[in-house]
Amino acid sequence: MTTPDKLKIGNLELSSRLIVGTGKYASFGQMAEALEASGAGMVTVAVRRVNLDRNKESLLDYVDPKKYVLLPNTAGCYTKEEALRTARLGRAAGLSNLVKLEVIGDERTLLPDTAALLEATKELVKEGFIVMPYTNDDPVMARKLEDAGAACVMPLAAPIGSGQGILNRLNIELLIEKVSVPVIVDAGVGTASDAAIAMELGADGVLMNTAIAAAKDPVKMAEAMKLAVRAGRLALEAGRMGKKKHANASSPAQGLVGAIE
Repeated sequence: MTTPDKLKIGNLELSSRLIVGTGKYASFGQMAEALEASGAGMVTVAVRRVNLDRNKESLLDYVDPKKYVLLPNTAGCYTKEEALRTARLGRAAGLSNLVKLEVIGDERTLLPDTAALLEATKELVKEGFIVMPYTNDDPVMARKLEDAGAACVMPLAAPIGSGQGILNRLNIELLIEKVSVPVIVDAGVGTASDAAIAMELGADGVLMNTAIAAAKDPVKMAEAMKLAVRAGRLALEAGRMGKKKHANASSPAQGLVGAIE
């Protein structure tokens, strides 16, 4: 069996190229089962939505920090100042110096405010954070984020929680060509084939939450996503056959019984 290669982000090495979220589950118990089935080594935690008071039940009670790398995120932040404050709060609470940086620019589409995102990235990098910015699928902005010190870039496949899959494959491919840091496709994945396609396009990993949590059976979907990410990566490494306009028999005619030489 082929051993999966590792995903490297900053000074981290992860055995799984699938990163999963912890929101929207029916219960913390279901979340824990799905995380286990996903095989993920990194999980996102929304700093503004987690109960940091350890005297009360919290999702942190169900996420073993010895097993999972915690990735605090700034979900729900609509300004640079909010995002900076939330990132600092997560680190001060002992979660991590990692941050999935989100600065949302529109309430309806939840698309990122890339100008504010870039400025926030610069500031947090200076403060010693390992910044993983959620951005649009613009190759130019991805390069600017890399130049600002981002440890990776995380372009959306489609709007957050939409489940529409990769809407613009060309932009994702161009973005992957443009940067040298890892590219983690984030947001919009709906099912396993979407994750496989992202990996086949050359993405270094996939991050998802709703696609698993909102499935009829989140635990089964988590396992499906694990296998899809691995399959997509293996297919990329194997190199797909070229596309042809006409049929091409898989078995040569020469040497067959009754064949005309």
